[in-house]
Amino acid sequence: MAVLIKNAVILFFLIFISFVCAAQNRDSLKSVTVDSTRAIFDTTLVKDGHLQTAGKALKTTVLGVPGDFVQMGKAVTRDWRVTAACVGGISLLILADKPVTQWYQDHVETTVKYKLPSLPGEGSSRFFYGNDAYLNYAVLGLYGGSLAANYKTGQMAALNSMKALAYSYLISQVTLKSIFARNRPDPTLRDGIPAKRGYTNDPYDFFNFHRIRFNASGNIRGMSFPSMHATAYFAVAKVMAMEFHNYWIPYGAVAFIFFADVDAHQHWVGDMVAGGLLGTVIGQGIVMSSRLFEKRAAEKKRPGENEIKRHKPAFSYQILPAISRSMTGVTLFVSL
Repeated sequence: MAVLIKNAVILFFLIFISFVCAAQNRDSLKSVTVDSTRAIFDTTLVKDGHLQTAGKALKTTVLGVPGDFVQMGKAVTRDWRVTAACVGGISLLILADKPVTQWYQDHVETTVKYKLPSLPGEGSSRFFYGNDAYLNYAVLGLYGGSLAANYKTGQMAALNSMKALAYSYLISQVTLKSIFARNRPDPTLRDGIPAKRGYTNDPYDFFNFHRIRFNASGNIRGMSFPSMHATAYFAVAKVMAMEFHNYWIPYGAVAFIFFADVDAHQHWVGDMVAGGLLGTVIGQGIVMSSRLFEKRAAEKKRPGENEIKRHKPAFSYQILPAISRSMTGVTLFVSL
């Protein structure tokens, strides 16, 4: 079994690397947006140097932070029907969370049984803790490889993924868990035995208020809703899917990591669904913000109307009489 898992992990990384290499072909040169209403004087595609590419990616990442939250807000308010449907769906799921989570414990957690091998440095810090190390190592590896290959899309995907992880932690772990303060479900809901300390059999056990906890798991009260892991994993998957225009590999990879040692998550199903939706909003907002920032930066570099007028082709013409034995008329001479 251990050999099978190691082979699966190796296969995952090979697919991931192949995916990145294939996607690189479309970003090997600087993209030039051509607007038919404006003049383009220098159409030569020149690849940026390593430092220039890295600088642009970092600039977009840092200066685009305010826009990230603006785009997250727009993602929620753009279509109130979709937002209302999501909120209503989560509310209904919470109402039915006990039988749904009980079924999840009985059929999913007992069926999906595999663990990933420990990685070097695992447990050395919260960033490289447990299966999270696989996701974090992958993001760092993507950024390092993209720096070496001068691959801007890979750099943006990695940097935006780092922001997605940071935002997921701050929004889910630090903020929303403190507001909703829902207790985790008893790991064995079906047995009917009173829950152990810190757990509950009541899916409506919210608002067990506590101080802000930056690092909490297990039976600490009020740390269940929403799932921080689901938020972070879906946020990174959304970023990767939008940056590389492929949904199967990013979502498949994070699902493979997420469901490893699945019974250790200890969440109501509603926690995980809410986290997944929240992560999708976070990931989409980050990518849309970075694209908008780069679009505005490109528009600032376009020539203004006065400059376009100065570069308009100028021509002169002369009209001269023409007289010969065969004809009498005029001759038009045009020169640029």
